[in-house]
Amino acid sequence: MIQLMSNLSDKIGLLGVAFILLAYLLLSTAKIQSNSLKYHLLNFTGAWLILFSLYFHWNLASVVIEVAWIMISVVGIYRVVKA
Repeated sequence: MIQLMSNLSDKIGLLGVAFILLAYLLLSTAKIQSNSLKYHLLNFTGAWLILFSLYFHWNLASVVIEVAWIMISVVGIYRVVKA
């Protein structure tokens, strides 16, 4: 079971990377704005998915950056929802 989750975690982590890259692509091509809920949710979800994969493939530096990414996304989500 642990081996199955470890293999699956790679795919989940790659999906998280895809979400973050998609957010950046959409922002860079002016398809979404940096103050849009979609932008922050893509980053938030992507960071959580990467963090999930890091549970099985530990790397402290990567965990720190993903936790920071999540916290920044939460601030962005809060500001969008509040407005």
